[in-house]
Amino acid sequence: MKPWTDVIPSEEIEIYNTAGFGGPSGIGENPGLVIIDIQYRTVGTTPKPILEAMKEFPTSCGDIGWRAVENVKKLLNLFREKGWPTFYPHVAPKKSYDAGRLAEKIPAIMNVAAKGYDFVEEIAPAENDIRIPKRHPSAFYGTSFASYLIDNRVDTLIVTGCTTSGCVRATVVDAFSYNFKIALPHDAVYDRSLTSHKVNLFDMETKYADVMSTSELLEKLKAL
Repeated sequence: MKPWTDVIPSEEIEIYNTAGFGGPSGIGENPGLVIIDIQYRTVGTTPKPILEAMKEFPTSCGDIGWRAVENVKKLLNLFREKGWPTFYPHVAPKKSYDAGRLAEKIPAIMNVAAKGYDFVEEIAPAENDIRIPKRHPSAFYGTSFASYLIDNRVDTLIVTGCTTSGCVRATVVDAFSYNFKIALPHDAVYDRSLTSHKVNLFDMETKYADVMSTSELLEKLKAL
């Protein structure tokens, strides 16, 4: 059962199916793992309920994020075993000149403590992993991400991280626009709103990506 069936009315799902949306893109021969913004500022330093975690970092998703981290770790272990490339698009510490519309919409993001920008230790980048600092939702906007993907001959992006409705979605839409295949493990991405998480998963499945569980994706990747 898809994770959004308790949120999206069956009549609406039928409309998309009748229109022919949601066909599978499949997985190519050269996947790249994309781990977006899994920093302590999005999960907290230890697993705890979201409202409690927000006392430490106002942008934290708490234990919602930590559950996803466990699945990202499974994918990361496989990618390292196979020698496949891994990319870490991440938010760099905010400076006053970064304010713009972001500070107007989310003022708290301008005052995250330095520890919040550290990668979560359990899935932190290794020496040869590619770090991509970004200042906007999409990992592609204003970065060299596309150049790295081309250089590594990547044809499929395995997109993980947060938030489902924000940086994950923005990256998925841009990757789709660049004609990459996209696989999205629904239990390895997370959002502070479960409703928003599910609605955006449905929308990405119908238009941009193949959405599945981490276990299903691992089986497909192991067969390559």
